[in-house]
Amino acid sequence: MNTTTLNALSAFPQQLEAHYTAIPAEFKHWAPPSWDGVPSEPFTAIEQVCHVRDIEIEGYHVRLHRTLNEINPTLASIDSEALAKARSYATANAGEAFSAFREARAKTISVITGLSAEQLNRTAEFEGYGPLSLRSLVHYLCSHDQQHLAGLQWLLGKIEASRVQVQG
Repeated sequence: MNTTTLNALSAFPQQLEAHYTAIPAEFKHWAPPSWDGVPSEPFTAIEQVCHVRDIEIEGYHVRLHRTLNEINPTLASIDSEALAKARSYATANAGEAFSAFREARAKTISVITGLSAEQLNRTAEFEGYGPLSLRSLVHYLCSHDQQHLAGLQWLLGKIEASRVQVQG
């Protein structure tokens, strides 16, 4: 696996926490009137953190395991919005979510860094993405991380825009 991707995956938990911390406390559960243009799923700041945690554990851990241990498995996509409602992301404890995510990401990094070239070339079919290699899957995980940093920055933009007084 290339160093750039591994470094980005390793740095992400700290970046996610820093981006979340940048959201003012009174806006941690705030939703804009419209989600048009959001670069991630349409989630509030706390919901973004919970989503990333659950996708790591129930999405990518399962996908990595299945790709390594099955012959060309079909990897399911996860209905993130249904999961957010079912797990009450809006009422989650951010500290607990971050702790669980950091632990899950450490496990992901441990798995990825131990893979051989042959293992990285194993294939699967990912619902909504099509055929891929395990190496592709790791890049998609890294891309997913970046989408959520962008989503939190987008929320900050919307928060600041909500404070603007229209001048006439």
